[in-house]
Amino acid sequence: MRAVVTRVTSAAVTVAGVTVGAIDHGLLVLLGVARTDEENDAIVLARKITELRIFADGAGAMNRSLADTAGAVLVVSQFTLLGDVRKGRRPSFMAAAAPDRGQALYERFVRAVRDLGPQVATGEFGASMAVASVNDGPVTILIDTAKAF
Repeated sequence: MRAVVTRVTSAAVTVAGVTVGAIDHGLLVLLGVARTDEENDAIVLARKITELRIFADGAGAMNRSLADTAGAVLVVSQFTLLGDVRKGRRPSFMAAAAPDRGQALYERFVRAVRDLGPQVATGEFGASMAVASVNDGPVTILIDTAKAF
């Protein structure tokens, strides 16, 4: 799984002009599922993201996690994160999971985050979505379960 995690003061996702998910302060997670991903990747990634110490403490240092700040999470599926542009100008998405597998692991990730406590909002899997966010910092982290953390 590949995730782009952005600390936000607010974020929202709309489908056909209707807001389907929104949060105030917390994390926006753009999530791509690879064809080689397993259920455990979703669980490990959920824990890693919710425990990231990327929120400022009283001294301004990034020492606090999502739980420490009562932040929320907006999860948006984005298979294009698996795009390979090493050859040519058109991305190859061969590394992305098939839609049914991708949706199952996306939903597993969402459940795993919810199980860890934060409020979770989501986009709509497979839909054309508009995502708006107000980045905080900005702080953006790329996490890939195929690489050791």
